[in-house]
Amino acid sequence: MSTFPFGHRRTMRVSMSAGAAVLAVFALVPAVAVFAISFTDIRGLPGIPVNFVGLENYARFFSAAKLGYNLNALQNTLVYAIVSTVVINVLALGIAVLLNTRLRGRTFTRALVFLPTILGVTVIGLIWSLFFNPSAGPAATIWSWFGADSAFFGDPALALGLVIFVQIWAGLGVAVVIYLAGLQSIPEELYEAAALDGADGAKRLRLVTIPLLAPSVTANVLLAIVGSLQSYQLAYVLTGPNNPATQLLSLAIFAQAFGGSTTSGMGQSQGYAATISVIQFFIVGIASLLVMWYLRRREARL
Repeated sequence: MSTFPFGHRRTMRVSMSAGAAVLAVFALVPAVAVFAISFTDIRGLPGIPVNFVGLENYARFFSAAKLGYNLNALQNTLVYAIVSTVVINVLALGIAVLLNTRLRGRTFTRALVFLPTILGVTVIGLIWSLFFNPSAGPAATIWSWFGADSAFFGDPALALGLVIFVQIWAGLGVAVVIYLAGLQSIPEELYEAAALDGADGAKRLRLVTIPLLAPSVTANVLLAIVGSLQSYQLAYVLTGPNNPATQLLSLAIFAQAFGGSTTSGMGQSQGYAATISVIQFFIVGIASLLVMWYLRRREARL
């Protein structure tokens, strides 16, 4: 009998039970608690009683007075998620293919691409806030060369696009690393066979690289779309919690629960924030299932 600890069924059961317990404590219990809180008027303030309000928070979310604001947040969230996911994956794939070649200085380039990943959100926000400072930033200087000026993050027409740009810059490194790992697992013999069959670089990319990168594509797309649907930190740091141009559902949750937002018309309310969280959970879940279903079908056809 094997003496390796995980070779014993009892040890495996104990290990799996411990993992399931940790998952329940830190994931399942909080999720159930948020769902329960969404049916209350809890405000997180001492001395104020908590009452069960049933579906009142959900009715408030879909009410005529709040629907316009919430639809705007939902639209911004979808644009943010779709654009950042598509651009991150296209750029990351191109950069990974380039870095997988014998390029001079590729080690330094890899480090440079991955650098934004290790920076905190506050640092990233500070960097780009200074860069796009409308009075003294480099972007304003470049803009002035063309006889124009802009408020950048204060401009409703540009704010969301600039936040998406920063999100792409910050999230590109992880996607590149995943694609590089996928590329380095592809046998070199397949490229040699394709070259012998007369396939040029573009055909080898289309017929060999992309099909064999399908698992990496699935992982990157899911990470990007789920992360962007839940992200609020960059928008909060760069444009504040109550800017309609960059209002996201996740940012509305944070502002409503912790930021003293008055967007709900009821002041700070963890109950209403929990309601938005539940609604966002279903949106993220449905989007993730649809993306996974499509990517799995695509992998099966390749």
